[in-house]
Amino acid sequence: MKLVDVILLSLAVAFLIIGIHQIMTIGFANAYWVVMVALILFFILNLRKRNKS
Repeated sequence: MKLVDVILLSLAVAFLIIGIHQIMTIGFANAYWVVMVALILFFILNLRKRNKS
């Protein structure tokens, strides 16, 4: 994994953890955007891995 991939994975996990916390405290409707940012980062990481091979 290159540095960019590690950074993308770290950001995705961090946003996922923040999203779960926000869902538990303020509800899903207000934390939806955080979860979507995490999913977008996971999708970008997956796309980068597929294009390498």
